[in-house]
Order: sequence, then structure tokens, then C-alpha cells
Amino acid sequence: MNTTHRTRRDRHRTAGTVLAGALALLLAATGCSSKAEGGDKGGEAADGVRTGPGVGADTIKLGALTDLTGPYATLGKSIVQAQQMWADEVNADGGICDRKVEIVVKDHGYDVQKAVTAYADIAPDVVALPQVIGSPVVAALLDDLERDKMLTFPQAWAASLLGKDAIQVLGTTYDVDMIAAVEFLTRTKGLKKGDTIGHVYFEGDYGANALEGSTWAAGKAGLKVAGQKIKATDTDLSAQVSALRKEGVKAILISAGPAQTASLVGVAASRGLKVPVVSSAPGFAPQLMKTPAAPALAAMLNVVSAAPAVSSDLPGVQRMVASYQKKYPDSPVDSGVLSGYNAAQLMGADLKKACEGGGLTREDVVKAHRSQANADTGLGTPQNFSDVDRPAGVKTYVLKPDAKAVGGVVNAEEAHEAPGVEDYLSAR
Repeated sequence: MNTTHRTRRDRHRTAGTVLAGALALLLAATGCSSKAEGGDKGGEAADGVRTGPGVGADTIKLGALTDLTGPYATLGKSIVQAQQMWADEVNADGGICDRKVEIVVKDHGYDVQKAVTAYADIAPDVVALPQVIGSPVVAALLDDLERDKMLTFPQAWAASLLGKDAIQVLGTTYDVDMIAAVEFLTRTKGLKKGDTIGHVYFEGDYGANALEGSTWAAGKAGLKVAGQKIKATDTDLSAQVSALRKEGVKAILISAGPAQTASLVGVAASRGLKVPVVSSAPGFAPQLMKTPAAPALAAMLNVVSAAPAVSSDLPGVQRMVASYQKKYPDSPVDSGVLSGYNAAQLMGADLKKACEGGGLTREDVVKAHRSQANADTGLGTPQNFSDVDRPAGVKTYVLKPDAKAVGGVVNAEEAHEAPGVEDYLSAR
């Protein structure tokens, strides 16, 4: 592994060291070895399949550490429901390895300490985690997830989460997305050398990694970046808009949540700062198109995403949307539905491959996952999981808000790799 890369990831993880240590004590106190099905050392079921924690004779238990009451509650609900839909479909078809799939859900409300406690509670009884929401949460759990060999799909895309066998960032990372965003602005919005772009970003790994990408891409394009760091509790971005207007920005990037995106675009439009805005995927939710900011969002916002719009004409996406609307008719179909269902399908493929290899221990599941170099669920672009130090994908879509579309967005540009991404990843 590249030494510089390791050093940077270690620096990102420093903030989680104390919490990770606390988690280790909590796990020791709960006596996870004696509680887990099959025991931490594993065993063999009557059907000859190697088993360990989370796997019994009739069940495979998966875990979800999610946000159902915090800033990403809408996302969390969508992912939980989509993954439960997947589990119900799998079980109706006979399960996996002749076992029914169960998903144990814990709500942390985007509170790191609550997430640490929830993991201590859930870890002894599950084989893998197809959902963990929040870069700070995953950062605090990194060492423990790796120690437990717990295959984990974070609903977080910071590059600091790369480099661990058991942790899999699905799709692109935030820095790759922002490189694509800057390339999109220079290619389609007339930005040129010497121009300034604003970047409003959350403090923490999410924003820091996004800023790495925008800064690198801006440097290559001869642009200047005016950064504005905010907290997840900041929902009125009037001050940030005023600051960016003084900087004379020609475009704005935002790496935050839906509430912040709506405030930024709405305030900018009302103050005459009608410049293009590009958001990361977590910064948009279809509910925004029912707010007073909707006209400004439709006019000014683009979203860079590793996943297509749920209004896409991809057959796999259309089937998923139809099934979800039938099962949850009162719930909107948003990017969380696609993200959650995709993660569940990928986890299912890993479990099936592990079973074919004769084992469903955590180590077997991780090994099966890392052997997949062209995983394709039909819900976007294929992904390569064989290199722990690289994002699984490098292609991004550009989405455009549309109040009439399912999910509130449509594909404006199909998936493509932005020029410069490979140079950036090679140098990182």
C-alpha cells in the first residue's frame, strides 16, 4: 500500500480512536463469543456449511446501523425499506444457502456514540452489515469492523474508508464525484481559467474528502476554490451565500445534506446569485421539489452521482421501482431506495458465492466479496471489489431535478469517467 495514502487515512481516523477503544471495551463486556450463533471460532452446520456469528441452521442475520431520527432520517427509511423488500423477495424464492435472511435494524440518529453502542449490541448476532449510515459513524467503527471481519457497506463515500478488507465503499468516493463536478462545470457552463468556484461542505470526512477532489480538479483547470465549511446543524446558509457572492463565484459545489442544498440554492436565487450549483448525491432528496426552493433547484442544481436516477429507463431500475411502489405505496422512491436495494443485492451475491465455496463465516463472506471484479446488479455501472485501495467505481451520472419525475430527478448525462480521475487516483 502507498505510504502517503495510508498516512492520510490514518489522519482521517484519528478522531474515531477514542470511540473505537470504547467500543472494544463494550464488546468485551457483552461477551460476544458466547452470544454469537456458531461461536466466533465457527462451526459446521448439519448441511456441511461452515458457520459463525449471524448464521444458524435456518437463518442468516444481517445488520443495519441507520439513521431514522436524525438529519438523514428520510434516507435511512428508504434504505431500510428497500433492503427489507430485497430480503422478502429472497426469502420468497427460498432464501440463501437454504436459509431465510433476517435484517436487524438499529437506529443511531446520526449520533456516533449511539452508533458505537448499537454496534456493540448487534455485532455478536450478525454476519455482515449491508447498511451503515454516516462517515463519522463508520470512521469510529473502522478498527472494530476490521477486527471482527464484518463485511460492511457504508452509506458513506469518503476515501478515508478505503484500504480495509471488510469495508466496501460502493461506487465512487466524494473526491471523485467532485472532480466530475468541476469537469462538468468547465465543459458545460463556460467556466474558464481564473474563475472562482465556491464549495460549501460539511465538516468531517464527507466534506474534507469532497474538498480534496474539488481543489485538485480546480487546480488542474486553473480555477480558484472559495471554501465554506458548515455543520450538519446549519440549515440557513445566508451567511455563506453572502460570502460567496463577495468572492464573485461563477459556480458553487455543495457537499452537505438536502436541507443545506435547498437553503443554499434558494437564498442564492433570491439574492441574484443565479450560478450553476452541483451537489453530491446525499445533498438531494425528492421532497425538496415540494418546497418553495423547487423552482430554483430546477433551474440551478445538478447532482453528480455514481447511481442513475430512479426515473432511469434501465430495466433493473424500473423493476425495482415498480416493486417498491407496490410494497410501500405511501413512500417516495428516492436515491436511497436504489442505493439500499443495490447494496442488498450485492451482499446477497457475496453470500451466495460464499455458500458455493462451502462456508458462511465472516471470513468466507469477505473473501467471496473481494473475489468479485465485475459485480453488476443491473442498477448502474459494474463495480470492481478486488482492490481495497481504490473506489469500486469511477463513472458518474449527472442528474437534473425534475418535479414531475419519479424520485424528483432525471438523467442529464449517462455514466462516464471524467478526464483526470485516473491521474488523481494514481497520485493519491
